[in-house]
Amino acid sequence: MKRVAILGSSGSIGVTTLRVIKQYPREFKLEALEVNKNIESLKRQAAEFKPGKIAVGDEETGKKIKKIGARDIHYGIEGLNRIASDKDVDIVVIGLSGSVALHPLLSAIRAGKHIALANKEALVMAGSIIMAELKKSKARLIPVDSEQSAIFQCLEGKEQDELKRLYLTASGGALYDVALKDFKYLKKKDILNHPRWKMGQKITVDSATLMNKGLEVIEAGWLFDVEVRNIEVLIHRQAIIHSMVEFVDASVLAQLGVTDMSLPIQYALTYPRRLSNPKNHLNFFSIESLTFDKVDNKKFPCLDFAYRAARDAGTAPAVMNAVNEEAVSAFLDQRIGFTLIPDIIEKIMSKHKTLKNPNLPAILEADTWARRQARELITRLDS
Repeated sequence: MKRVAILGSSGSIGVTTLRVIKQYPREFKLEALEVNKNIESLKRQAAEFKPGKIAVGDEETGKKIKKIGARDIHYGIEGLNRIASDKDVDIVVIGLSGSVALHPLLSAIRAGKHIALANKEALVMAGSIIMAELKKSKARLIPVDSEQSAIFQCLEGKEQDELKRLYLTASGGALYDVALKDFKYLKKKDILNHPRWKMGQKITVDSATLMNKGLEVIEAGWLFDVEVRNIEVLIHRQAIIHSMVEFVDASVLAQLGVTDMSLPIQYALTYPRRLSNPKNHLNFFSIESLTFDKVDNKKFPCLDFAYRAARDAGTAPAVMNAVNEEAVSAFLDQRIGFTLIPDIIEKIMSKHKTLKNPNLPAILEADTWARRQARELITRLDS
């Protein structure tokens, strides 16, 4: 039986992971949970799964859960790191959103864990450092995002020199059918109304701008050792084909499945095995068509920003990611309009002087600089 820790257990990835664990009680035991501040969700999860260890955002939040019954309660970034590297944990599920996942991911790698990674931003920020740590470690990193999981599965048993191109599919988010001239009228509820996936707010906004796909392009480059010029994004509204791999002999392999994150989560937890799943089987006769379109870069400039950041490399992806996080947060707080998100990203990226081959402190310094610049610009726009 594998002992599992979930970082970000109150989010959509965390909740779905708990559902998978519950479905296979002989395979998995929940050892640890982490939430930032969602105490009510934590209380319900702890009552049902009885984890031995818990981490929360801060000590003040921790005081509210003293009676939950866990053996150990940890706080803040130190708590995340301790849960990620705990000796009683076999599998670490990283369902955290944003750059906060970087340090616990590194902790899990250094502790040699089996890691189910559902976070893009850490690899975007510090892909070279993370992959170097992986090479030195016994850790195993399995991607959870449906697109990266699809590529991972298609590449099983294949040699690197057989690979020619990756195709990441995108549903198009909430705005695919909305004219660019109408973007300025969109409200928060419109942006968060994703047609295919039920996800957290930040990733849903990223899906609407296609920044989510841009982050995936950079992430895929690191995960599969592919130059971004050989990674292409296709709009695939049906969200049935989750990604494809083209090989040098012109063959293309695709991974298909229903739009349910429990499938890539289950695969990441059980890898290299596959367990029987009585649900979620794809009914081919219900699929009317499978279509593919090119991305409209004028409507969705954030995808181009990601390609540019990947080509610039160094600290550029960390800066882009940091500004995006700040801009999306400001939009969700209704401080700025939706159309200002790409404007803010482009302005701060153009000011940044990229440092090549940065170490971790330099990446974190660039992240801090970008956030400060973004907040100052947002404050001016909001005043």
